[in-house]
Amino acid sequence: MKILILHGPNLNLLGTRETDIYGKLSLVDINLNLEEYAKNNNFEIKFIQSNIEGELVNALQEAQSWATGVVFNPAGYTHTSVALRDAITAIEIPVIEVHLSNVYGREEFRQKSLLSGQCAGKITGFGWRSYLYGLMEIIELRTKQP
Repeated sequence: MKILILHGPNLNLLGTRETDIYGKLSLVDINLNLEEYAKNNNFEIKFIQSNIEGELVNALQEAQSWATGVVFNPAGYTHTSVALRDAITAIEIPVIEVHLSNVYGREEFRQKSLLSGQCAGKITGFGWRSYLYGLMEIIELRTKQP
């Protein structure tokens, strides 16, 4: 089983950016935690982070050829990207949308996702563990399918 962990814009600044909201772990720290989980549970993960919408679209499209599923934190593109929504709709593997912060406890514009309706699920508000729970759900979805 191979899973793509896709990080959207500004997540490369984790650990230094608004730590009261996003926590003190860097993106490298989060990836290391997820890599350890994958290793302990016998599956592979690939990490991609981009601040560029088109690169995220390309990553989603390419994942269809090799990945079992995608755990995706679209960050600021959550609220604005029809292109990412269309990419999620076009691929035939499950995508779990994740967010570090509880978007429903924040500004009103952050509570609207253009992507959620096309995703297999959404996990929000558990810090770096949102990614972990997304991984767990991809595994659950893919192992229960005939």
